[in-house]
Amino acid sequence: MSHNGSSAGNVLMAFAIGAIAGAAVALLYAPAAGEETRRKLAEKAREGRARAESAAREGREFVNRQRENLTTAVEKGREAFQQARKETL
Repeated sequence: MSHNGSSAGNVLMAFAIGAIAGAAVALLYAPAAGEETRRKLAEKAREGRARAESAAREGREFVNRQRENLTTAVEKGREAFQQARKETL
C-alpha cells in the first residue's frame, strides 16, 4: 500500500519538475529582454516550488489518512476475530 503512495508522489514530483522545465524553456525562447526573462524565470520558479510543496504536503496527508484507515481496519478485524473465537469456545 505504501508503494502506491510513493508511486503517486513520484508521478506528482515528475510532473512538477517537467512543468517547471517546460516553463523555463518557453521563457528562454520567448522574445524578451534578458532582465525581464530572468525576472519571469524567478517568478515561475517560485510558483512551481510552491505548487510542488503543496502537492507534496497533500500527498503526505493522503498517505497518513490511508495509514490511519488501515490501522483502524486491522484493529477492528482483530477485535472481530477475538470475539468470534470467544463465541466458538
